[in-house]
Amino acid sequence: MKKEDLPKKLPVFPLSNFIIFPKTTVPLNIFEDRYIDMINDSMKSNKYIGMIQPSEVLKRDGNMKPPSLYNIGCAGFVTAFSQTNDNRYEIILEGVCRFKVKKELELLNGFRRADVQWSKFKSDFKIEKLDSKEKRVEFLKILRPFLEKLSMNVDWEMIEGTNDEDLINTISMCCPFDLNEKQALLETISLEDRREVLTSLIHMNLNKNNMSSRYVS
Repeated sequence: MKKEDLPKKLPVFPLSNFIIFPKTTVPLNIFEDRYIDMINDSMKSNKYIGMIQPSEVLKRDGNMKPPSLYNIGCAGFVTAFSQTNDNRYEIILEGVCRFKVKKELELLNGFRRADVQWSKFKSDFKIEKLDSKEKRVEFLKILRPFLEKLSMNVDWEMIEGTNDEDLINTISMCCPFDLNEKQALLETISLEDRREVLTSLIHMNLNKNNMSSRYVS
């Protein structure tokens, strides 16, 4: 895929506490009618979907106006698609490039769309590495106790064999940071910047857990 092939308009899928990065893949289970329509429309055109976080908490109230969105998201390309017996869609979405929302468009069959621009994130098409091996070693040192605190079952051999970009982006996506923290990670331009933000978030979470343990004891 090339930057020149990216569309100027995207259907956007608001999802809280959920981000994707270029070159990552995620499974999605689609069951709401408007998002089924969104997938149908995407599959008929260019197979792109813009994943984006709402900037406010979603409420289960049908009368509420659509929530405001952050203006930075990441476009994904549907690489696999299947329909279940109960009329849900199961898709695999591959991250392609981050985008900035220029303006929202009228709803189409209930789903949201936007005019977008890509120029800020042209580096998303490049393979990125951390500045040095030492930075990776330092990051892994704090990652281990953090994942242990979360009781996450981790294959450390696999982690150590993962390239820098996959490592930082996957941890950013998978760890239970809040909505604003996830967005801060998504909006970092370079991989090195993302590592710094991620390291700060991990330190904050570890310190918070340590403080809680002291009060409990």
